[in-house]
Amino acid sequence: MTVTFNHTIIAAKDRHESARFFRELLEVPEAPSWGPFVNVMLDGGALLQFAEPPVEIQMRHYAFLVDDELFDRAYARLVERGIEHWADPQTTRPGEINHEHGGRGVYFKDPAGHAIEVITRPYL
Repeated sequence: MTVTFNHTIIAAKDRHESARFFRELLEVPEAPSWGPFVNVMLDGGALLQFAEPPVEIQMRHYAFLVDDELFDRAYARLVERGIEHWADPQTTRPGEINHEHGGRGVYFKDPAGHAIEVITRPYL
């Protein structure tokens, strides 16, 4: 059997708001949800499961590889919504994108404060 990534639980202040944010940004359809989770399914079947933990949320980093067309649309949505974004993870280049690894990338925060990266080329 090969190894594939199946799911991760992402802490959210409002699980519905966070799931909606990612569905709209990444243009993915709603997925069946159950129990404490509101799910977002990515291409290939991997689930992002948003839940509201009973503890303080610790920031995590999530990176998404997208094609150039989706990057353009997602970046336009970030700008339209006035979402602060940076070309670098150190947040020293506000309002910019990068052109690293032969592609483009941008960093921003999701509704729960997680550091999100959207890139058009893999690092390796």
